[in-house]
Amino acid sequence: MSELILHHYEPSPFAKKARLMLGYKQLSWRSVEIPRIMPKPDLMALTGGYRKTPVLQVGADIYCDTALIARRLEQEKAGPALFPEGQEFNVASFALWVDSVIFQHAVTLVFQPESIAVRMGQLPPAVQQAFLADRAKLFSGGSTTRLPADQARSNWPVLMGRLQQQLERSEGDFLFGEPSVADFSLAHCLWFLKGTPVTAPLVDDYPEVAAWFGRVLGFGEGASSPLTAAEAVEIARSSTPAALPREDFRDPNGFVPGQKVLVAATDYGVDPVEGELLFAGCEEIILRREDERAGLVHVHFPRLGFRIEAR
Repeated sequence: MSELILHHYEPSPFAKKARLMLGYKQLSWRSVEIPRIMPKPDLMALTGGYRKTPVLQVGADIYCDTALIARRLEQEKAGPALFPEGQEFNVASFALWVDSVIFQHAVTLVFQPESIAVRMGQLPPAVQQAFLADRAKLFSGGSTTRLPADQARSNWPVLMGRLQQQLERSEGDFLFGEPSVADFSLAHCLWFLKGTPVTAPLVDDYPEVAAWFGRVLGFGEGASSPLTAAEAVEIARSSTPAALPREDFRDPNGFVPGQKVLVAATDYGVDPVEGELLFAGCEEIILRREDERAGLVHVHFPRLGFRIEAR
């Protein structure tokens, strides 16, 4: 079986979510450090244009978006479950909401001038400007809009108050009793806020939340070892993609295997990926791509949050 390879950089919130899920599953994985901003030529060789962090590689199969990465990790090792039996809809739907709504609040709060000054104060001005310009481009062209800072500050006590109540009344130590993808989705947003003393009180001021957050971090990040980007690309080139899933599903918009299509995120980071549609299932879309460096790869996307267009 091919190794799990995570393409990420340490400060990325969604990369933290992926690493925590790997830790919860007690999985070993290879770590490829990618640039924080574009260009990312080695990653593009694998994804064909998808630029968001993180990306999971398993041989010549490339998995985009942590929602789908979570499902791939469930295939890798069934227990402990990220989608506990009987709670699948609840935890997946909560995670989807958190990854959009709570993350949007966290981004606004983290990017307040006083917070950014602490986070980036030691970097040269040119580096700061390049990072902010890259993020402006990342969040342009999609459905996500920047939440005004005063609105984020006003909403935050409501969100944390509800979370505090949920944890106080939960029958277990986690959001839905036992750990699930819901916990890791919320934890990465709060981890982002904990990054500086300016925003850390937005977590620390809620004792039940802070205690739960500590329990989630306690799962660790699994056992990782470094891998270069060039080595990861060569692994893709020398590997054969996994067999396609078997699923009786008809695409509601009539897309069929063999079509040339574009697939792109709808919220932000909307750079399209072009390829041959191999599989369009209930949860997953798979494209076939050929790259000069990476060879034949299958690029996997979740259906939710992504669009398909005929090429």
